[in-house]
Amino acid sequence: MPPPAAADALIYPFGDAKPEPGESVELAPGLRWLRMGLPFALNHINLWLLEDCIDGVQGWTVVDCGIDSAPTRAAWEQVFATQLDGRPILRVVVTHMHPDHVGLAHWLTARWNCLLWMSATDYAVSCMASRGCMTIGGEPMAAHFAAHGLADADTLAAIRRRTDYYTGLVPAMPSRFKRLQDGDVLRIGGRNWRCVAGFGHAPEHISLHCEADALFIAGDMLLPRISTNVSVNDNEPLANPLQQFLDSLARFAELLPDATLVFPSHGLPFRGARARIAQLQQHHRERLAEVVFACATPQTAADLLPVLFKRPLDVHQMTFAMGESIAHLHKLWFDGQLRRLVDDGVYRFVR
Repeated sequence: MPPPAAADALIYPFGDAKPEPGESVELAPGLRWLRMGLPFALNHINLWLLEDCIDGVQGWTVVDCGIDSAPTRAAWEQVFATQLDGRPILRVVVTHMHPDHVGLAHWLTARWNCLLWMSATDYAVSCMASRGCMTIGGEPMAAHFAAHGLADADTLAAIRRRTDYYTGLVPAMPSRFKRLQDGDVLRIGGRNWRCVAGFGHAPEHISLHCEADALFIAGDMLLPRISTNVSVNDNEPLANPLQQFLDSLARFAELLPDATLVFPSHGLPFRGARARIAQLQQHHRERLAEVVFACATPQTAADLLPVLFKRPLDVHQMTFAMGESIAHLHKLWFDGQLRRLVDDGVYRFVR
């Protein structure tokens, strides 16, 4: 959901230029931009190639992987053949556990006999989800959303059928990894990249900040034209991810001057980090105010979908929208601005 005037204060130094699948664009010395397709309304993910040297071997670090699909594998094969200058991939860094970021980590690390680097929390969640221990769909999610007012039988049936959403896009995970934590410094290609943990969108999302060269690989934590999804899902039904996300944004505002060149996972590279953070903060203040106003009478998360989302939603988008609606209600509930009522197993919130 794009905040109003989301692009007005941002600078896009590369214009609308973007790489085709299987090709790359150099954005800074030793840093190349890849772009892979996705079969969703959000139809692409940005990936990054960083020149690197490990144990005297010249090669590349990859940041994020794309989903496991035939088109994505084919695009990577083209990258291997034409974009690596004959040098190997030395490590795979993954920002977080969502399928478009980690889906091909098992294939890339096996193909190049290298190690996956990511946070331990997101690695563990990815392993559980790829083995079917967390369905991210199916009956548990349908029951969760029904408890928050989603009553459309066709939509609930479609959610129940989505038992292979994660496993279909992330069929396996590497059996070994290197843990990344907030504050760790990675030496990649002559640059120091500090790990910056962010929360609310994923359990322990890791962005990379090169302060010396004012570069920031943001992952999904700072996007130029859409607001990052923050959801309460069935596996953590009492979460408060919106508060976590807003706390992370406040921290990013202290770390990132507006001159920083931000590399987002979706959309175009941009400058104007603090301006964008301010837009996102204002966006959520406005949405929270709208929710409080609507809750003059008891409201479910499903009741609030037309308040928070002004466009038609397919089933895939509906799962994000319901999770985000619950997240807004939970923040207000935990802040003491709303009360939660339970009637016939359905949660409603009221001032």
